Amino acid sequence: MSEHVLVERRDAVLSLTLARPERRNAITVAMYAALADAIEGAASDKSVRLITIEGQGEDFTGGNDLADFIKDMPAPGTEDIPVWRLLRALANNDVPLIAAVHGNAVGIGTTLLFHCDFVIAEEGCRFIMPFVDLGLVPEAASSLIMPRLAGRRAAARHILLGEPFGAQEAVAMGLASHAVPKGQLDQALAGLIAALLAKPAEAMRLTQALLRRSDRAEVIERMELENGHFSERLTSDEVKQAITAFFAARAKR
Repeated sequence: MSEHVLVERRDAVLSLTLARPERRNAITVAMYAALADAIEGAASDKSVRLITIEGQGEDFTGGNDLADFIKDMPAPGTEDIPVWRLLRALANNDVPLIAAVHGNAVGIGTTLLFHCDFVIAEEGCRFIMPFVDLGLVPEAASSLIMPRLAGRRAAARHILLGEPFGAQEAVAMGLASHAVPKGQLDQALAGLIAALLAKPAEAMRLTQALLRRSDRAEVIERMELENGHFSERLTSDEVKQAITAFFAARAKR
């Protein structure tokens, strides 16, 4: 487990909170493992009716902690690193999952949302997928799911060009289910939780599984393809140059 992921049971709700606000909730290897453990555990616990994921502080998450990731760089072809475990857990999850997003949702902070059943986006939040800028490829099957939701050209804008987008555009393209005014995120999350818990539990879980089952195999297949390219890219000169430039720019701030 990780001290930077708070895992709490609130009756039938499993609450996951990214709790590293001093680093914009950038996700470390240990945090990926803690998130994967929690979501995998919920799969075998029928008393868990909902999973929620939130971020502390000013941002949902600044994405992957590059310094931590580089320190424990996986070898090409490695399949069981914590981030891949988390992505598979999300793809295989049958428990309704709600994300409440505020501030920045960078990289995996955006792509993991494709696997949530509900995404509440607070006005002023910013979604960004800077994979190509870092010499990498997208993950979480976003290269499959985003073109289906938003169309190929919108996907090219946000994945190839890395253009950020906000709450209203996230709803329009199908990434977010709800957009709420600033300051109303907690209230909206509580209302959605109450509405879902009022439904018949087994009917909701079975229906959620049916909604996911139609493309699950294809999603996992695309994840594996992306993961292979991602692992290979990690040793490329482009990635080394991009990450060096990233840290140099951050040092000047």
